Amino acid sequence: MAKTSLTKKINLFGWLFVIPAALFIFILNFFPMISAFLLSLQSGRGNNLKFAGLKNYARLFEDEMFLTSVGNVITYLVIQVPIMLLLALVLASMLNDPKLKGKGIFRTLIFLPCATSLVSSAMIFKSFFSIDGIVNTTLISLGFLEGPMSWLTHPVWAKFVIILTITWRWTGYNTVFYLAGLQNIDRSVYEAARIDGASASRQFFNITIPLLKPVILLTTIMSTNGTLQLFDEVRNITNGGPGIATLSISQYIYNLSFMYNPQFGYAAAVSYAILVMVAVLSFIQIKVGDKR
Repeated sequence: MAKTSLTKKINLFGWLFVIPAALFIFILNFFPMISAFLLSLQSGRGNNLKFAGLKNYARLFEDEMFLTSVGNVITYLVIQVPIMLLLALVLASMLNDPKLKGKGIFRTLIFLPCATSLVSSAMIFKSFFSIDGIVNTTLISLGFLEGPMSWLTHPVWAKFVIILTITWRWTGYNTVFYLAGLQNIDRSVYEAARIDGASASRQFFNITIPLLKPVILLTTIMSTNGTLQLFDEVRNITNGGPGIATLSISQYIYNLSFMYNPQFGYAAAVSYAILVMVAVLSFIQIKVGDKR
């Protein structure tokens, strides 16, 4: 009887610790999500909103600006995420080499871009690729260009600048995850492979990648989520231009809410479109990447 009473007391204290955190999570996360969904069922300008059912969601399939922003984000996702994750994996493998000297310095330098403000990194690359920036100056001096190139007003090269900025900013972040995963792999596995005559490339593809599969899956999902919600780089480098050639979904939501005669209901519907895309892509990645 005393044991049962003690168990009840422990459970009670457990709930006392859990309930405040659960309430904060609900208030700060789930309540805004529910409110945003209810808002997405309304249409109108500014505060003059009225119930419209699923009209905002039907409008998504006819909105050329929204469809263009989705295409832009998918372009960033398909090109940038694989390059960034592969580069991070290679860097982590190099940093995990026990013979490498000055590992602390290299790790700091690789992670340093991640500690840079998003706005600052965007403005740095914007200045690099401006008409009188260091990129044009260097390429002209080397004879690769006859005159300055307008990188940020070209629909293709503007995307390239954004992809380069994202890759520079986030590669070090993913490198830290891979490095932590590599340090949990027993060195004897690599030593046995070397004794058997496995080359460095075979060790990388046959040992490193399979054993890092859970970490690779995690970073893929996080990178997909981050790219679908891309905002700062696009907003500060090209502002979605030229035209809407680089417009991201998040910037379109911002424009709908604060620029285009506020349409909060439709902006909420677009934000839920991102949620659905993130959920679907994450589900597919988990199913493909996790065979358990």
